[in-house]
Amino acid sequence: MVVGELGRTLGLPVPELVIIELDAAVGRNEGDPEIRDLVVASAGDNVGMAFLASAIGFDPAAKPKLDPMLAARIVAFDAFAQNMDRTAKNTNLLWCTGQLWLIDHGAALYWQHDWDGGMDGADSKFPLIARHVLLPWAGPVAAEAEWLTAGLTDAAIDAATAEVPDAWWTAPPALPPDEYRAAFAARLRARRDAASVYLEEADRARAV
Repeated sequence: MVVGELGRTLGLPVPELVIIELDAAVGRNEGDPEIRDLVVASAGDNVGMAFLASAIGFDPAAKPKLDPMLAARIVAFDAFAQNMDRTAKNTNLLWCTGQLWLIDHGAALYWQHDWDGGMDGADSKFPLIARHVLLPWAGPVAAEAEWLTAGLTDAAIDAATAEVPDAWWTAPPALPPDEYRAAFAARLRARRDAASVYLEEADRARAV
């Protein structure tokens, strides 16, 4: 949710996100046992995304015309978020009414899964950006550093982390929700401030 809200703050095409309550009964009549088990296990509060009617998956093989600046900004944002899952194999992009939409940021911020609450790695490079599906369309990525850092203000980062319910701040490190949220926001600010490191890396990958 944090990544999606930050993308929306930056003006990127991310559908509206809301917190919805999912009733386990929704999955009871699902014929696929894997989907049924997943829905039942997901009962309670979840992140919901606005439905895009008539949307289709983005197909890079179709070579659609894209704005180079928009493509560069999406690459820059995904480098910031360390999103490893925007590749040709799984674009996590939709095409709807002549517009590109960004969805599913579940693979971003992967450092949080074994995080100790500190700043180690906040300024690290992100080699996986070389696999980004939009690199062939992107203009200069490092040129978007000012756009990225100016848009990801401290207030914007605080607002995005504030959207996450207290009950969801449960993974390591073992901190009270307010302290966890503050540490998470500090980590995101440190990542933002190191933009030149990972954006230049994206441009090197783009030039290959």
